[in-house]
Amino acid sequence: MNPAPLRVLVVDDSALYRKVVRSVVEQLPNVEVIGHAQNGRLALDRIIADKPDVITLDMEMPELDGLGLLRELKERQIKLSAIMISTLTTAGAQATSAALQLGAFDFVLKPTLPDMEANARQLRADLAPRIEACRIISRGKLPAGGETRTPAAAAMGAPLAARMAAAPPKLPCASLRKTPEIIGIGVSTGGPVALHKLLPLLTPATPPVVLVQHMPPIFTKTLADDLNRRCQIEVVEGRHGMVVQPGRAIIAPGGKQMRIVRDEFRTTVQITDDPPERNCRPAVDYLFRSIAAEYGSRAWGAILTGMGDDGTLGARAMKERGAAIFAQDEATCVVYGMPRSVAEAGLVDVVAPLETIASRINESVLQGAGV
Repeated sequence: MNPAPLRVLVVDDSALYRKVVRSVVEQLPNVEVIGHAQNGRLALDRIIADKPDVITLDMEMPELDGLGLLRELKERQIKLSAIMISTLTTAGAQATSAALQLGAFDFVLKPTLPDMEANARQLRADLAPRIEACRIISRGKLPAGGETRTPAAAAMGAPLAARMAAAPPKLPCASLRKTPEIIGIGVSTGGPVALHKLLPLLTPATPPVVLVQHMPPIFTKTLADDLNRRCQIEVVEGRHGMVVQPGRAIIAPGGKQMRIVRDEFRTTVQITDDPPERNCRPAVDYLFRSIAAEYGSRAWGAILTGMGDDGTLGARAMKERGAAIFAQDEATCVVYGMPRSVAEAGLVDVVAPLETIASRINESVLQGAGV
């Protein structure tokens, strides 16, 4: 018996773009487009009446824009997944950042390719995995790497936490007993909200933090600036040659790769045009390999909420050099894909909510200071 189709409402003030988005979404398997709305006010009426599972949402609309609609949904406690369709501009990045804080599930960029068919192909490639993640979340579970598990895999039985609890206990990682000299973080879908919860809890004495958030250019700069206003530590978008230092978190710039290099005097970041890895640029694996090479057991790594499995190979490289690996727990993840992949690979020393991860970091700082 086939499961009920995922019900999607398309919200956009452009008749042409409503048609494009609808056509793209209707091509996805087991998805039903239940209608469209040309502004947020009409969309709210349709949402209340028809109860869609997912909406695709334009930002700029008359009467009630995308942010206004999200505020209404939050105030009315209406639960659904909103996928924003954003523009690659500073204003678009700022609006998207606000939308994610208001509870939007994720966003895609409005394609700007030369012809309509190419735009439709790009939009489908971007929307398909996000809508599939919405479907799986609505069923209550997300398999490793964001991919649908086979019946044989599903039949393996107990949830991950129970399987980990039943596994033979392993010795605590020696790195957990030390103050790390650097902390690497990898995060994707749900990341901006997670980082807004985690980073403000860290103190100015925190070891250097280098992190990858899967986002396009401009958006990572907006995220860094917003976090910097809210945190005790400095949060910046990475620039080539920037010094890695305590009390500073460096976010890899969108569309680039970031790695760290050390000499006898200092550690800096290198920003490169190296190819994407696992379709990601920036890639967590790319950054974590450099942390493993330069810091070995003197590093901690953390994999937070996100689709896919970027970070698993990098975490393995860090683990093989003696680093400690943390993973955000399933209960607090928007999408339990990247953390699940690392945990099921047997690489995780601590599975915990964001607040506990922050506490462990702060405790290690106090321990290192002899407090």
